[in-house]
Amino acid sequence: MAKTTGRTPKTPSSPATPAEPADAQNPLEKQLWKAADKLRKNIDAAEYKHIVLGLIFLKYISDAFEELHEKLAAGKAEYKGADPEDRDEYLAENIFFVPETARWTRIRSHAKQPGIGKEIDAAMDAIEKDNPILKDVLPRVYARGNLDPVNLGGLVDLISNIAMGSAKARSADVLGHVFE
Repeated sequence: MAKTTGRTPKTPSSPATPAEPADAQNPLEKQLWKAADKLRKNIDAAEYKHIVLGLIFLKYISDAFEELHEKLAAGKAEYKGADPEDRDEYLAENIFFVPETARWTRIRSHAKQPGIGKEIDAAMDAIEKDNPILKDVLPRVYARGNLDPVNLGGLVDLISNIAMGSAKARSADVLGHVFE
């Protein structure tokens, strides 16, 4: 049973105004175009959006998870006595719990291995298992034969360079911008 920290769950807030001008978001767009270029060889254009967006979502939730994980591990102020591996801590902050096997740092460390596609598909399964609201939502397209592991690893490296920002910046709807 999860221990209670005395904090009340936060409610989702409306999207904030971006903290930086639109021109500052161009690096994101440039990285997305590079990602699309990496996949163009063997993948139909209608298909690679699922590949890229799935990876960006994985990085997005992993970054949010890691930010809170660090605060919980430090145990300061309102996080004193909190367990950084307790799913309820993340639920209280409206952050998806990301199991260790699905964290971006792990995915990035396996990017150059031939089984990276299977690794990412397994990460998507693990995230859905720990976050029932995501059941049957995340793509499992990474181990397909038409997706070269070298290109996929390169794509993971590219996405690793996309800064999702702090919690405040993420609330500015980075994913919404990606879908545009």
